Amino acid sequence: MSTTDSAAPLTTDVVLIGAGIMSATLGLMLKELDPSLTITIFERLDVAAAESSDAWNNAGTGHSAFCELNYTPEKPDGTIDISKALKIAEQFEESKQFWAYLTEQYNVKEIQRFINHIPHMSFVWGPENVEYLRKRHAALTQSALFEGMEYSEDRARLQQWMPLVMEGRDPQQPVAATRMDLGTDVNFGSLTRGMFRLLQEKPGVTFHFHHEVDKLRHKFDGTWGVKAKDRNTGQDVKVRARFVFIGAGGGSLPLLEKSGIPEADGFGGFPVSGQWLKCTNPAVIARHEAKVYGKAAVGSPPMSVPHLDTRMIDGRKELLFGPYAGFSTKFLKTGSYLDLPASIQLNNLRPMIMAGLKNLPLTKYLIQQVRQSPQDRVAALREYMPEAQPQDWELAVAGQRVQVIKKDEKQGGVLEFGTEMVTASDGSIAALLGASPGASTAVSIMLSLIQKCFPQQAASPAWQAKFHEMIPSFGQSLATKPGLVAEVRARTSAVLGLVKEVE
Repeated sequence: MSTTDSAAPLTTDVVLIGAGIMSATLGLMLKELDPSLTITIFERLDVAAAESSDAWNNAGTGHSAFCELNYTPEKPDGTIDISKALKIAEQFEESKQFWAYLTEQYNVKEIQRFINHIPHMSFVWGPENVEYLRKRHAALTQSALFEGMEYSEDRARLQQWMPLVMEGRDPQQPVAATRMDLGTDVNFGSLTRGMFRLLQEKPGVTFHFHHEVDKLRHKFDGTWGVKAKDRNTGQDVKVRARFVFIGAGGGSLPLLEKSGIPEADGFGGFPVSGQWLKCTNPAVIARHEAKVYGKAAVGSPPMSVPHLDTRMIDGRKELLFGPYAGFSTKFLKTGSYLDLPASIQLNNLRPMIMAGLKNLPLTKYLIQQVRQSPQDRVAALREYMPEAQPQDWELAVAGQRVQVIKKDEKQGGVLEFGTEMVTASDGSIAALLGASPGASTAVSIMLSLIQKCFPQQAASPAWQAKFHEMIPSFGQSLATKPGLVAEVRARTSAVLGLVKEVE
């Protein structure tokens, strides 16, 4: 990708900090809504999507709540709460609509290379877990968003669905699985870079790679002064912007703190790292064709939900298992070990301490994960693939996530799993904090941001028409409209090459 490394313009309408999926989505949306907008993008690395958006660093599932059991918790009365699953399923459908719009608008056929059909499955064992999965299936299939989800306890059928998971398994062990053929695998790294290629071809867009933003200052006229340093030469680039978006993954919290906006008070971050076991045996890789998700261990973070995961990365089929959680004080994979201590301030000290005290099981879990031996990791793999051989797998480092800690009047501080958008009262700056399901729901997150930070323009007939053109289901609830779900999925399947969705 070519870049513009000459002196940045003195003024710009929008500054995007971080060249990940969020900035790419927001930048393209804004240019579609108003082609006259000028946009300046700063990225501390020399390529786009090299941190959380990279295929090796994220879950890559195309999170649609088909298989992720942590999105459907069981209530104390034994019923299944599917509200979060419905929301995420709707949001992923919005993402697919936007990607289909880009494909049609720009004839970007290569989009089909970073979204592929792959069945999504949930797999459990033990009587209590089997009963939970049965109830989950019954609850979800009441919605059109989960129409077609299959449930089975039949071992012969499960053998057909996922042979590596069933071979060598105790025949007396109660097992169950669900399967959604509508599942996808998304290479968010390729998608992000493809979107930035579209963005760079538009007039008024300036890229600055290998530039790290080190100062944000709110001016009296309501604009923002942004200073970034070239990490190669040490030279500064200064711009003035009417709107700033901080989409720097784990690096967003320190930048939000530098902004000084009162809405940032009390926010802290808890970093969680990850690792994968990557299969190196082509024969084994060829025999698995699914994303098989299980239940997370008690006390573990949602990003650590174990899964045996088929992916397409750079045109190659890969097989991963994990992730194994770990702890590092870095906020980015390429960050500094001083990131966590440097983020602690007077206004977030109490929330961070209280959240830490209330999450001691998580701390214990992370310590156990860090101390795992290679034999421990293989033992965890064999719960999902009983006949796994150690020589067929190698350890690979995954991405770094920073979970959100925020103030809470009753508890002092709470640890949040998910994403959190923090915006100034005047809408002039916004930052995205947190992790999963992040990338998969980027389109709906950016739609909400645009409506909040550009309220007058978003309410205009022109922008409203464009919203509906980019996302045909905009403003409607897919969960309550089976006909609309079928219509939307038929279109996106055809455009994105997901032909199995309309068989």
